[in-house]
Amino acid sequence: MRIATIGAGGVGGYFGARLMAAGADVTFIARGSHLAALRAGGLRLESPKGDLHLTNVTATDSPASVGAVDVVLVTVKMYDLESAAASLQPLLGPDTVVVTLQNGVEAVDVVARHVGREHVAGGVAYVAAVITEPGTIRHTSLDALIFGELDGRRSDRLAQFEDICLRAGFDARVSDNIEIDLWSKFSRLSVFSGMTAVTRSPIGVLRNDPALLAMLQAACEETIRVGRARGVGLPAALMGEILQMVTSLPHQAKASMLEDLERGRRLELPWLSGAVVRIGREVGVPTPIHEFIATVLTPRINGAVRAA
Repeated sequence: MRIATIGAGGVGGYFGARLMAAGADVTFIARGSHLAALRAGGLRLESPKGDLHLTNVTATDSPASVGAVDVVLVTVKMYDLESAAASLQPLLGPDTVVVTLQNGVEAVDVVARHVGREHVAGGVAYVAAVITEPGTIRHTSLDALIFGELDGRRSDRLAQFEDICLRAGFDARVSDNIEIDLWSKFSRLSVFSGMTAVTRSPIGVLRNDPALLAMLQAACEETIRVGRARGVGLPAALMGEILQMVTSLPHQAKASMLEDLERGRRLELPWLSGAVVRIGREVGVPTPIHEFIATVLTPRINGAVRAA
């Protein structure tokens, strides 16, 4: 199976490395110093599930040089998705599937505008992995992919991809309702990212403070109400599952948006709390907690605020 990963950071680098080690023909589409390191020394993966050093890595910054593949994993941040989607055409064959693995619930529509909905599958990634230095990915926990055709059918192309994912040693599942899976993750992530970022605090601080925990729960309820008003059949048990996640995470756990905030990087805020607010207005659901989060963090959307 030929696979291209658009972006070779924590998500694309981790899953791409595992798939390559399992025998898939993987091309990493990257840029800058990370691309140079992949070409010079290969890809190193540090992981509690076993380290890897893949020396014979195919890496490029030009999708046009790759040709048609079977599966494209699009793993860039939402603020880079439009430009990434515009570069996908050379990777497409008649039955190529493009799996969107972005945070939020709007990536499918962005990519479909460029390649057509027949080529797009929604995807959800659960993984904690980051680039620690060019050419090196550190994986700390979680490694699962969920992906599904937009019409809910179990297609041959996704069944084959599921098979190689399982052979690669991580959890994978073809979904029969990817919209529910996308919104279930969004309900978790919009709150986890927004609350840890706006308070500049790890999850342990939030759950140990009754007022902050109540605020977190109210934010969860907002996202779930918005999804249901949008017509998504979110399960009744979802709120309980989210609160269990809050209880079980390590005290120092923080969302990647807080890490981006601390490092002065761009934020995915418009597609997280910002999206809850925007979609809430469309469906007539008030979202005061997410509106507060989005308003307070807006000055940092494009990175560190510079003095005048």
